[in-house]
This record gives sequence, C-alpha cells and structure tokens, in this order.
Amino acid sequence: EVVTGGRIFRPFFFGRSKSRMSWQQAVEKTVTGLGLELVECERSAGGLLRVTIDRIEPDACVNVDDCERVTRQLQYVLEVEGADYARLEVSSPGLDRPLKSDAHFQRVLGPDVDITLRVALQNRKKFRGRLTVGEPEEPGCWGLVFGDSGQEQVLNFKLDEIREARLVPVIDFKGRQL
Repeated sequence: EVVTGGRIFRPFFFGRSKSRMSWQQAVEKTVTGLGLELVECERSAGGLLRVTIDRIEPDACVNVDDCERVTRQLQYVLEVEGADYARLEVSSPGLDRPLKSDAHFQRVLGPDVDITLRVALQNRKKFRGRLTVGEPEEPGCWGLVFGDSGQEQVLNFKLDEIREARLVPVIDFKGRQL
C-alpha cells in the first residue's frame, strides 16, 4: 500500500484484501503470473533471497530477459509486502536442475538423475540412475534403474522418501560426450 495525499493505493494484483501474503506466496504468485514456473525459493545467510524459475513449455529455456523481468517485478512486490531481504537473485535451474514435484519428474523421464534418500537403504543414501515410472504404476510413484548392465536394480520411491533429486547434466562440446 502507498498512502499519498490521504488516499490509499493498492497494487492491482493483490486486490483489496487487508491481509498480507507471506513472502513465499508473493514470490510464487508473481512468478506464475508472469507465465513462468517457480522451481525453488529460499533464503540464505546475509539476507540473500534466491529464486529459481523455469519455463513451463517443454524444450524452452529461461533467458536473461526472463530473469530480469521477474527481478523487476519482485522488487516492487516484495517492497509492498514488507519482505525483509538484502539481495535478490533470480536464476534458471541450470543443467543440474532440482526436481521438486511430480511434474518435474514427469518432464525428465528417461535421463539420469541423482537422488538422495531421507533414510539409508542398504547403508546407502545416494543413487544415480535412469528415471522411470515406478511400480506399481500410480501417480507419485517413481523408479530409478541403476547398476551395471546385466545387473541392473530398480529402486521405487515416492517424493516424500527423498531428500534431494537433481538432473545429471549432459554436456556436449563439439560433438564429444563427457
């Protein structure tokens, strides 16, 4: 809200409600309102507010203009909402993008992913393998095929069983696979 000459002006995107949103809600509403996806939003030491965005369309990448547009809009929104932060960082998820939701997993079926379990399985928490639909084939059940050829194993899991999941980056320099 801005008070000028005794009149109260409220931004159009927040309506007339007197209740304030949390900073997370404000960030999510702003990013999705700009036609992008909020991948991650976190506060770090030193007052850093880190926002990771992505494009919703398949095979579309976030560019510098997208990050700049979100940054400018968030600066206004967070000021209106009274969010306390020292620096704002808006970026793409990168090559090793975090996988946070079922939609993220559905989008990257097939490539290799790294997952870290919350609870160790056979004295091991970290696994790398090819992401598949889990058994039984129900929403929210995923599989990870790992191990050497001929001795492959499948780890079935749900999102609440993993601490972190990231896409394994594939880098191609002039046709040479690394």
